[in-house]
Amino acid sequence: MSAPLSLSHADLLQLKRWNTPTIYNGWEQFTRHDPAKSGFNLEETRDFMPHMGPMVGRAVTVVCEPSNAAHPQKNSHAWIEYRRYVASVPGPKIVVVQDLDKPNVIGAFWGEVNSNIHRSLGCVGTIIDGGIRDLDEMTNAGFKAIARRMCVGHAHSCPVRWGCAVEVFGRTVQPGQLIHADKHGFLAIPSEDEARLLDAARFMDANECQTLIPAARDSHGKSCGEICDAIDAAAGRFGAAAREKFGRKGEW
Repeated sequence: MSAPLSLSHADLLQLKRWNTPTIYNGWEQFTRHDPAKSGFNLEETRDFMPHMGPMVGRAVTVVCEPSNAAHPQKNSHAWIEYRRYVASVPGPKIVVVQDLDKPNVIGAFWGEVNSNIHRSLGCVGTIIDGGIRDLDEMTNAGFKAIARRMCVGHAHSCPVRWGCAVEVFGRTVQPGQLIHADKHGFLAIPSEDEARLLDAARFMDANECQTLIPAARDSHGKSCGEICDAIDAAAGRFGAAAREKFGRKGEW
């Protein structure tokens, strides 16, 4: 099941211009969810390709259990069926993988071949609560990976089930959900919040650039008291702008 496509591909490209904390700053201003515990990963992630910047896409979801040799025996067509599911979802896509072996890492779902295959199907990267391998080759494929760690083998990796809710890094992600992710972690956007996300992120980023950041940087020749006064005044303008736009004062 896919979420309504309330944002265009062009909108997603614009969202990719900001880091994930900036997207969060916009999202928290209008969401009805608790911004202290909703949306983002609750456990530490590792971005293995931080130089590739943020990735944005819709979740295609899959569960694996590399330690269990019974899975590929039960369904010898699992990879074929799973790839058809991935191909059926509009891109750009992020593959969100729940590894049932957690906290152990027995084998990697991802490597050079699987990354290239998924890239050809419109996937830009993965979030996997497990392991990856062939790091250089995955990077060469242009396939970004946020994972727990690297490992050597693939063991009995194969899709167990897909197109279902998965839990990764303490966060439940639904298929079709919009994901924004980078070296800080990831944010899974509730479908009802998509339509306002781009405008909110753009506004809050500009709000910082027009108030607090220039006040903090314009400190040359000023006393500490004058700097504090300028920052206090800028924080007031920041909060006033956020309240006028969203009815909330924002971070400052």
